[in-house]
Amino acid sequence: MKKLYALITGSFLVTASFTQLNAQCAGNRYHDIIFPAMPDSTMNVVYGNNIRYNNSAQSLKLDVYQPNGDTDGMRALIIFAHGGSFVAGAKADMAMLCRDFSKMGYVTATIDYRLFMTDLPFPGPDSNDAGGAVMRAVHDARAAVRFFRKNAREGGNTYGIDTNNIFFGGASAGGFMALHLAYMDELSEFPSYIDTTGTTVGWKTGQKGLHGGIEGLSGSQGYSSAVKAIINLSGAISDTAWMHAGDTPLISTHSVGDGTVPYGTTKIYLNGTYPIQYVDGSSSVAFRANEVGMINCFKSYPGNDHVPEGSSVQAYDSSIVLIRDFLEHFTCGTPITCTSIPSVGIGELAADDLLFNVYPNPAYSTVNIDLKAFSGKLVNIQLYDALGRKVKEITKIKTEQHIITRGNLPNGIYLINVIVEGKLYSKKIMFE
Repeated sequence: MKKLYALITGSFLVTASFTQLNAQCAGNRYHDIIFPAMPDSTMNVVYGNNIRYNNSAQSLKLDVYQPNGDTDGMRALIIFAHGGSFVAGAKADMAMLCRDFSKMGYVTATIDYRLFMTDLPFPGPDSNDAGGAVMRAVHDARAAVRFFRKNAREGGNTYGIDTNNIFFGGASAGGFMALHLAYMDELSEFPSYIDTTGTTVGWKTGQKGLHGGIEGLSGSQGYSSAVKAIINLSGAISDTAWMHAGDTPLISTHSVGDGTVPYGTTKIYLNGTYPIQYVDGSSSVAFRANEVGMINCFKSYPGNDHVPEGSSVQAYDSSIVLIRDFLEHFTCGTPITCTSIPSVGIGELAADDLLFNVYPNPAYSTVNIDLKAFSGKLVNIQLYDALGRKVKEITKIKTEQHIITRGNLPNGIYLINVIVEGKLYSKKIMFE
């Protein structure tokens, strides 16, 4: 938001908060995995409610992840939104990102939001229908930000949040939400084809659940929905003209050949079938940000994967490190180095994790775990899927090599935990 960043860089209150966060950064908080155990999670917290596209009521929920063993009561927060073309997906899809950043000292949350469109499957959605779905989701995103600010002020700050340091990010549709939350911040930018009255007048079809202007009525009204920076993973925005000098800083990633959400500026199709409207993908967003002098970073991936972080361990790890370094500028005052992406990934952020190795990676039917560094010691091995569910566990083995058989596990990214003498080491593996 164009007012936000100029304000926070010049205000005394935020300067005081920045000093406090610099103190938090001692011990490499927000940089290294300093809380290696699985984060404490609080599931299905109600953060608001509103009316869906079909006029039915929906209770809006989020999951919160807090660093295990952390005693600090003022932590930066990252809120993540899942993808799914605004018709599918679930908040658990972002659980792995939440856990990884929580281990670095962030409080993280993943939200559900109102899904679906009126004219699916027939006659098919148009820009009016799809635009309404986007706006409902953005209203819910704003309510999630406001929820934490209200809780900090009125609810005893249950989650230990520094409300001056809230970030919002998402993948695919969640990236759309982050971009629109940040840059569609004026009533004049609200699309003219979106009607918030809920009634049909002339050529306008009334959209349900869109009352409340830019902020919406999904919950915690009266609190700010401003965020300090956004994370856009393979998203797009309706119009980059909404972006101006001094607007909310952003970091984006996108595959060049993405066939789901365009890399540049072109017409987007829902499920590859229904033409919606022209949108500006992450490349166009980065071009505009550079053009007007906004603080931003952009990582372009080769290939045609949509949200490459979900299909490539290497892309996931690279993006985690890039996002980590970008956000650390705001939490700890470190320089922004957009092009400084280490060849190692999140699994190597803690030096101790070099003690064991997994191969091949990606794997097909089996994965080998090299445990020579723990020779003679009892080892427990756990395998978690991307939703945080434990799918395999091997206990009290004493060997220098162990093979995990995939069995019927589906394609995707998994987390291997090796636990030795009460200490946990983690690596990611991809089955394809």
